[in-house]
Formats: sequence, C-alpha cells, structure tokens
Amino acid sequence: MRRYPVLDHLVTLTDDVGVIQHAIHDIPNRATGYCTDDVARALMVALAATERNQFRETAMRLAETYLSFIYDAQLSDGRFHNFMGYDRRWLDIVGTQDSFGRALWAVGFGLRYAPRDSWQRVCSLIFEGAFSVVATLEYSRARAYAVIGMAHAYEARRRDDATLEHAIRCEAEALADLYAQNASPDWQWFEPFMTYDNARLSEAVLRAGAILDEPRLIQIGLNTLHFYESVTIEERTFVPIGNQGWYPRGGVRARFGQQPLEAAAMVDAALVAADISRDSHFEGVAEIAHDWYFGRNSLGALLVTNGGCRDGIDD
Repeated sequence: MRRYPVLDHLVTLTDDVGVIQHAIHDIPNRATGYCTDDVARALMVALAATERNQFRETAMRLAETYLSFIYDAQLSDGRFHNFMGYDRRWLDIVGTQDSFGRALWAVGFGLRYAPRDSWQRVCSLIFEGAFSVVATLEYSRARAYAVIGMAHAYEARRRDDATLEHAIRCEAEALADLYAQNASPDWQWFEPFMTYDNARLSEAVLRAGAILDEPRLIQIGLNTLHFYESVTIEERTFVPIGNQGWYPRGGVRARFGQQPLEAAAMVDAALVAADISRDSHFEGVAEIAHDWYFGRNSLGALLVTNGGCRDGIDD
C-alpha cells in the first residue's frame, strides 16, 4: 500500500517566517534559525501536498509562508541569501551555489504545480530574476538542481521557450562533460567520488535528455543511475553513501552518517528513469529507496524531495 508522508513534523518546525533548520528530537531548535535551502525543499513538499484533500488546507498555509521567505531571500542580482537568524536578520552576504540551485528548483516547480495563479506569477518573478545567474554556476549539484528547476519551468511553458531550452542544454552538457572526464568501465560516474544527493546528477541529465530529445544524455543518465544502484543497493536494501568519509574512487565507501535526502533523490531519479526508459526495473529501485526512508523515519514530511510526487506521471 502506498504511503504518503504526513505534514505533522513540518508544521511543528514551521513558524510565520519559515522552517526552523534543526530540531531537538521533535522540538524546533530556534537557535539554528532558518535557511533558504531547507525552505525551498519544504515549498516543494507543501505544493505537492496541496493536491491531496486531507493535507490541502495545511499545505496551502505552509506553501504561502515558504514562498514569501524565498521571495524575501532573493538579492537584487538574482542570487539568494541562505542563512537567517531567529531574529529575522540575514546572516550572510550571499548564499551558496547549492542554495541558489535549490531555490531555482523550487520556484521552477512552483511555476508548474502551484495551485494559485498568483503564486505562479511570484515564482515567475523569482525565476526570471535568478535566470541570468545559472550560467555562472560551477558546482555539479548546483547545476543539477538548476537543470531540474529549469526543466519544470520549461514544462510549465509547454516546452516553448528557446532561451530556457538553451540554458538546460548548456548545464546538462556541463554535467555530461564531467562524466566524460571521469567515467571508466568500472566507475560510471560524474566525479572521482560520491558525496551527497548523488542521484540528482543522474536525474538532471535524464530530464534534460528527455526534454531535448538527446539519446546521449539519456544514456549517460541511465548508465550513472545503474552504477549508483550497484553501489547503494545491497540485498534489496538501500544503503546510501555516508557523510563520514563519502566514497572516493578506489577507496572505501562510508557507511555512517547516512542522510534521508539520498533516499528521496533515488526515488525521484528512479521514477524519472522508469518513465523515460519504460523499464519497470527502476520502479523497483524507487520502491526499495522509498521503503528505506519509511522504515527509518516515523515523523515528518519528506523535506528532502520534490514533494514525493512522480513528475509527469499520473498516479
């Protein structure tokens, strides 16, 4: 039976500003303040939850708060602050590239799925303000997040935006170049190490390949996802890379400090792969990662996913 994450813990962590970064068990730790990175992920969870009647009223309230936070976080040059103290003062001059990529991803998702026209217009304002920054991104995950966000925006515009299509191609090709530089028969990956949110790299290339009708990009996405699966699924159990040492090529993979975002990324990437390839094997991969998350977490919404929904596929 399919299970959907409840919003209880997300509601607990949220005040009239945004999501408190950390908790002490199930109690918000206000001293940790807020960050755009987390709020962007929470926005996608809330928007996806608005599609379910039992969550709609709560999800609408949450989404409104999160979108307001991201709008306030954007700087005049299109980038974003990331860290805000509990006193509502921004603590940084500008946020990281990852937080930029996640914010762009969230508003791209909002362009496609926000249930109110006014919210879609706000997402469009933020997206357009940030778009020129995409070409300056240097890090692989920031590029991947941006590609996913731009892919959602492109679908929202009915695949009729040549400038956006070009940007998706440029960022996806940058990821493909990383693959060409680092891949070998025994290491089908984009970098000489695996760190965090790994499956998002494969997902981004797959989405771009499908949008651009580029079989080469799709094949890179499938190759890398198959390889990532071979590393992280053991006896039908998802075993994500731990953050206490990661997994350097030729080295020993870390098995401690595993993060739930790895499961969310694997679920999303595998479902995208299943949709594109029509290979039901990937649905099984998604199920394994899904079960790992729900087996280890009894509280809260899945803050690390795009809302847990299967984009472009009717459930």
